[in-house]
Amino acid sequence: EAKAVVTFRDLAEGPRPPRAFVQGAPVVDNILARDKVLYKGHPVAAVAASSSHLAEELLDFIKVDYEILTPVFLPQDAAKPGAPVLHDHWDKEDKPEGTEDMGANVAVHEVYVQGDAANGFDIADHVVEREFNTKSVHQGYIEPQNATAYWAPGGRLTIWCSSQGHFAVRDNTAKILGIPVSDVKVVPMEIGGGFGGKLPPYLEPLAAVLSRKSGLPVKMYMDRAEVIEATGPTSGSHVKVKIGTSSEGKILGAHVSFIFESGAYPGAPLSGAAAAVFAPYAIDNVRIDGFDVVDNKPKTQAYRAPGAPIVAFAVESVLDEIARELDLDPVDFRLINAAHEGQRRADGVMNLRIGAEETMSAVKEHPHYNSPLGDAPAGKLRGRGISMGFCRNNTGMACAVANVLPDGEVSLLEGSVDIGGSRTAIAQQFAEVIGIPVSEVHPHIGDTDTIGYTSVTGGSGVAFKSGWAAYTAAMDVKHQMIQRAAMLWDCPTEQVDFENGHVFHKSDPELRIGFKELAGRMPETGGPVVGRANMNPGGSGGSYSANIIDVEVDTDTGKIDILKVTAFQDAGTAIHPDYVEGQIQGGTVQGIGWALNEEFFMGPDGAIQNTSLLDYRMPTSLDLPMIDSVIIEVPNPGHPYGVRGVGEANLSAPLGAVANAVYDAVGARMTDLPMNPDSVHSAIKRLRE
Repeated sequence: EAKAVVTFRDLAEGPRPPRAFVQGAPVVDNILARDKVLYKGHPVAAVAASSSHLAEELLDFIKVDYEILTPVFLPQDAAKPGAPVLHDHWDKEDKPEGTEDMGANVAVHEVYVQGDAANGFDIADHVVEREFNTKSVHQGYIEPQNATAYWAPGGRLTIWCSSQGHFAVRDNTAKILGIPVSDVKVVPMEIGGGFGGKLPPYLEPLAAVLSRKSGLPVKMYMDRAEVIEATGPTSGSHVKVKIGTSSEGKILGAHVSFIFESGAYPGAPLSGAAAAVFAPYAIDNVRIDGFDVVDNKPKTQAYRAPGAPIVAFAVESVLDEIARELDLDPVDFRLINAAHEGQRRADGVMNLRIGAEETMSAVKEHPHYNSPLGDAPAGKLRGRGISMGFCRNNTGMACAVANVLPDGEVSLLEGSVDIGGSRTAIAQQFAEVIGIPVSEVHPHIGDTDTIGYTSVTGGSGVAFKSGWAAYTAAMDVKHQMIQRAAMLWDCPTEQVDFENGHVFHKSDPELRIGFKELAGRMPETGGPVVGRANMNPGGSGGSYSANIIDVEVDTDTGKIDILKVTAFQDAGTAIHPDYVEGQIQGGTVQGIGWALNEEFFMGPDGAIQNTSLLDYRMPTSLDLPMIDSVIIEVPNPGHPYGVRGVGEANLSAPLGAVANAVYDAVGARMTDLPMNPDSVHSAIKRLRE
């Protein structure tokens, strides 16, 4: 017996999906299809039963009448006039400016202009123009989406889920259900990976409605096939790059035009790509055209440095080609054009203190770059490639509450879901201010009722924003402890200072007390000491990365083996170097997987053929050597400790580095991802014909 069933009619019916996607806005139609299923895996109904096995059996009793429509699966095809239109109401709306000769599936056209790119090409001695294609790639987190909901009889909804932002889940679930946000409480659970894919709600609104209808708590979770078919991958793309240089290697003009698929609903990472595409370089004349195009695939979501790896692959491949044409060392060529402080990027951001040149110089000086490749076995060829990467770091609202305990340790409540060790990085920044061991700071993540609004864990922003909140809360604690000591000593607070875990009188060396001892005297000096911070810091800064990658290519099969990888990244100030290295290594592994193996195999009917981790081939420790991580520290002037986000820029460089290494090995430019054995073997075969 079914306990409850939910369809689109149980959700708050809003307007049809608009062309102009609003960042963070929920797409109700993606939770459950309204009247048109737009991709294989698009949910149409959900059922609750006493067991998951029974619920699966009951699904067979739900009958849906489908009218088969003509699909479109590639972004460049979906953008053409006459392509099947996914959202019929768009056909009646005005198209975005600059897309008059394109089809109705183009949702957005973003343009960024700096200087005059056309004039830059006119005065250039060398101009190279190339096209590139990439496939849909999934984030590949191990833990599937899951949610448990209980809608209490009094009307209060509580949700337990693994997401990258419990406040965003709360707000979006309330909108989707048409209820006040104050009626929803979300409790964040530990998360088994996200990489951007667990930012939006999928199951939470459904579990909530099923709970309301059944009067019982409801747990929902996806299996692996459902994760791959129904949650958001990153965009597939078609990218055109044109770059002109002087004979000496100065870039005089650059134009990139990219079509990103957003899947069934708009929201492709155009701005992230635009911010990153030429960010490592100082170029006076730039034009960037980005097109967000819908097609019959799952709605895309963020994936670690959204948009940046795709455009870096294209641009860094072209730069490698130009350096070879000009007979320039590839790092020297990049150093000639390195971005610097005081330069304005094409997306309008003025560079403050940045580490682009330092990162390139570290590559140039590293023993890996200056070592011989070694001889390859018979039937194999070796090559070395380099590439730069960049990712802007996002910030947002953040809160922290620090309760000083009677024994002098601290309970630190903060609002950022922990992915990649952020609890420790946040606690370290608090401990640094107070001058106590980080082991005496106990970080906890609050639910949406117990901590102030904190924006999502994403955009390499947590160590920056929540770390800054912890810093500010610690400064509040310091101020209060100075007041308490002044009370004990019966002196003005101006005569008291705090340093290295001790409070002391500035002119009387006899008056000195440790943080722990003073904490024990809180009752006699006014009661509990609680430090608070509620903030929305800006100026987060960006991070640069680079890779040196050595490959060995089997010329008979096209198989690529990764021999050696050195990954560089500017971390600003490395708050926890071991965690920073882990982030660098993890992003590099994901980038190599994107370059070599990962893609959705789409059948002619739009069904994804590789819906298991056996067939969706991600790299394992058996596929790669140990990755040597090099941390570069160019402090960010926009943060009290110089922090830059380190979670994303590392994914931007590997794609281009692998492609350039393959060219160095076999002499073939790989312009399509992934570079699987079949595509590499075909490229080698074409060279031999």
